[in-house]
Amino acid sequence: ATAQDALEKHLASPGRVAYCGFDATKDSLTIGHLLPTMLLRRWQDAGHKPVVLIGGGTGLIGDPSGKDAERTLLSRDQIEANVAGQRRIFERLIDMDPGRPNDAVIVNNADWLTGLGFIEVLRDVGKHFSVNAMIQRDSVRDRLNNREQGISYTEFSYMLLQAYDYLHLHRTMGCSVQMAGSDQYGNIIAGIDLIHRSLGHAAEAFGVTAPLVTHSDGRKIGKSEGGSVWLTADRTSPYAFYQYWINVPDAEVGAFLRFFSVLERDEIEAGEAAQRAAPHERSAQRTLARHMTERLHGESERHRVEAAVDALF
Repeated sequence: ATAQDALEKHLASPGRVAYCGFDATKDSLTIGHLLPTMLLRRWQDAGHKPVVLIGGGTGLIGDPSGKDAERTLLSRDQIEANVAGQRRIFERLIDMDPGRPNDAVIVNNADWLTGLGFIEVLRDVGKHFSVNAMIQRDSVRDRLNNREQGISYTEFSYMLLQAYDYLHLHRTMGCSVQMAGSDQYGNIIAGIDLIHRSLGHAAEAFGVTAPLVTHSDGRKIGKSEGGSVWLTADRTSPYAFYQYWINVPDAEVGAFLRFFSVLERDEIEAGEAAQRAAPHERSAQRTLARHMTERLHGESERHRVEAAVDALF
């Protein structure tokens, strides 16, 4: 987190607004996106207001982070379909009941980014960014050192747009915290700096990140033998989704229950105790698989999957 002490004082008052951004490069999300989504869910449970930002505007550019080659640009129609596809996931995981005082909302940064003029961006945003600092970012430096691939001005400019998102939400929604995976820490700092340069250092702006989750063997969370594990049934079947959680190793299941479920602590600890008493029954994994399958696919689908598992095994 940034400015930890000041952040804790800031959060002493309920109703603070935080956002987390998600790339609109696919019409679904993987298990790897669950942890930042859970940050928003915990935020809401603590009495604050979560904002899901789907990058319909930045998706037209593409984040160079973690990429060793230029992205293929998607059409506006593809991006709009991806935004609609992702929306259904967040509606399952975070409470969007408008009757709730801190209901979650979904915003699309295409609504403000696509209306910006080029000269306006250069004057109001670009003047606050040092190219010297930008080329030191890992995502940029690695590509600059790769003479075959390099990096286009388009992707190089991505961090300006992401920083502008934070400034826009700060101005329009009173958003004072950005959440993300730890690989986005540099982009969060850029957004905070833009807010302070544009609105003054009295403007409160913070960042909170979560470490990227990996298995004990180093594999990224959300990867299986068959590839990525997706959060929608059209890409990963509820049965395969259930099986992913059932196969979580004993050493990791306790952490995964805490990271990804909304179960109470006593339920999790009871499952762990049962696991230690009879490891072969995989009771903690079954609890995790049942809970996650029902959250993402519904109770009736979870019952169907369990019936299929019982029949097969």
